[in-house]
Amino acid sequence: MAKVVLAYSGGVDTSIIVKWLKEKYDYEVIAFAADVGQGSGELDGLEEKALATGASKIYIEDLRKEFLEQFAFPMLQSGALYEGRYYNGTAIARPIIARAMVQIALKEGAEAIAHGATGKGNDQVRFELTVKALAPHLKIIAPWRIWDIRSRKDAIEYAQKAGIPIPVTVEKPYSMDRNLWHISYEGGILEDPTRAPSKEMFLLTRSPEEAPDKSTSLKISFEKGVPVALNGTSMGSVELMEELNRIAGENAIGRADLVENRLVGMKSRGVYETPGGTILYFAHKELEQLTLDRETMHFKEMVAGKYAEVVYYGLWYTPLRRALDAFIKSTQETVSGEVELKLYKGNITVVSKSSPFSLYHPELATFDEDDLYNQKDAGGFINLFGLPLLVDGMLRKTWQEELEKGK
Repeated sequence: MAKVVLAYSGGVDTSIIVKWLKEKYDYEVIAFAADVGQGSGELDGLEEKALATGASKIYIEDLRKEFLEQFAFPMLQSGALYEGRYYNGTAIARPIIARAMVQIALKEGAEAIAHGATGKGNDQVRFELTVKALAPHLKIIAPWRIWDIRSRKDAIEYAQKAGIPIPVTVEKPYSMDRNLWHISYEGGILEDPTRAPSKEMFLLTRSPEEAPDKSTSLKISFEKGVPVALNGTSMGSVELMEELNRIAGENAIGRADLVENRLVGMKSRGVYETPGGTILYFAHKELEQLTLDRETMHFKEMVAGKYAEVVYYGLWYTPLRRALDAFIKSTQETVSGEVELKLYKGNITVVSKSSPFSLYHPELATFDEDDLYNQKDAGGFINLFGLPLLVDGMLRKTWQEELEKGK
């Protein structure tokens, strides 16, 4: 019997896919679940459930450390934000999940992998591009693109008829995706952008109204752009992220409600909680302001936009991402130091920042008398910098029209 490895979460879609794969292809279904920090509640009982619904076995792998250190933290170093607001929490987890699936497929001698991503979403692209890059011989099965089930309601009815227990009901149809970096909510009642999400939905963050009336101080230490300590205490990546999520969440940091442009061409609404990641991005940027020269910093801001697209579009295993990483890694050589923050009811304020590689020179920046900067030099600089404007004004006299407008 041929084998297929299924990305399995125990949710509505993957719960029914096990049975569907066996019925349609007569496959031996091997389920795979990655622990990327979604919480023990989502993994509890997963093995029993997978086997009960027809899987021959299930792999459950703890990928939390690798997820942060090989994927999330490099993205943090890049400064990538998709469309200026989305911290790519779902997107950045897909390459490591798909990579692990490929490794299991090769180990088991499977001929195919399958996933529960819909034909309208981004995840189908992220999963499948990873498979194409790492194991192009593997067949890819995407049930949502070929079966007769057309909606979440149909999927729920299929599960109920087959006696498959599911965690989502017709009355509460929005879906969630959680990992150490974030939680996303989408679909169902959230598809109406005029409708505010209920406060009961949020799991990681308090609302500003519920946050403490007293501010919280926090100091983050970085080494080469990677967070390594909180409040002077060195921590492993997983422990640090869990603690940062807790502190940020208590202070109402990290909620976002946005309508984004999916890769497939449509707009969709997503509600996100990224408490620890929001703070890390803020602190990392503050430290870069001290340690990066102007031209590198400005160019890196352009790179960040492209990097965000690379992650969002599922292009992690590409020459472009590797090339961008090489540039970003070189910029992070001096991004070491400490940033002290104050958190209060959803707001982040920088208190202080320091680095042994700081380019900030008090004697240069001062408005008092100094011996390093000759202010007379500025006149010649302005004359040369403004020479194109001077020539344009002399020859074209475009300034006359602008002056007339101001009358």
